[in-house]
Amino acid sequence: MPHTLVLASTSPFRRLLLQNAGLEFEAEDSRLDERALEATWNDSPSPDAVALRLASAKAIAVSARRPDALVLGCDQTMSLSQQLFHKSRSREEARQTLFHLRGKTHRLNSAIALAIGGEIVWSSVEHADMSMRDFTETYLEGYLDQVGPSAYQSVGGYQIEGRGIQLFDRVAGDYFTIIGLPLLPLLAQLRTMGEVDA
Repeated sequence: MPHTLVLASTSPFRRLLLQNAGLEFEAEDSRLDERALEATWNDSPSPDAVALRLASAKAIAVSARRPDALVLGCDQTMSLSQQLFHKSRSREEARQTLFHLRGKTHRLNSAIALAIGGEIVWSSVEHADMSMRDFTETYLEGYLDQVGPSAYQSVGGYQIEGRGIQLFDRVAGDYFTIIGLPLLPLLAQLRTMGEVDA
């Protein structure tokens, strides 16, 4: 009998992706302080490893409370070479990030992890390469005016499904990875585990 699927996130974007895919699930906040957890690490993990550690920690945190459920943890990091970026806390931080990224190709590293009984049973990291166009300062100010505080909701200061698409010349990677939940490998794994019909 399939497990109850629990998304260890309150992200409306991730919930919508699962709903649109026809999956039945519950959502529960992991209550994980990501920056505090990162401060305990004694190494300098790669952007992939950071995303995977955080996705796994979220899945394990909820799985400890819901041991009989199949818990899905997700996390996404953004990197330029090995430089890791975090969400902006102000308009000025968002402006600085976007100026730093303009005219360059950065990478989104989207990790997913499944846990049962407090243990990770499967994980994956998928990538999307995002080539930002060399926009003007005038365009950037107008963009920040238009999107307002939503620029602080994602690590790059953009949502590709909205006005953020205008920042780009080219995107290499699937939509689901860009949004932060690599749906195709997740669905394949759920079929492999017998959690959904194959």
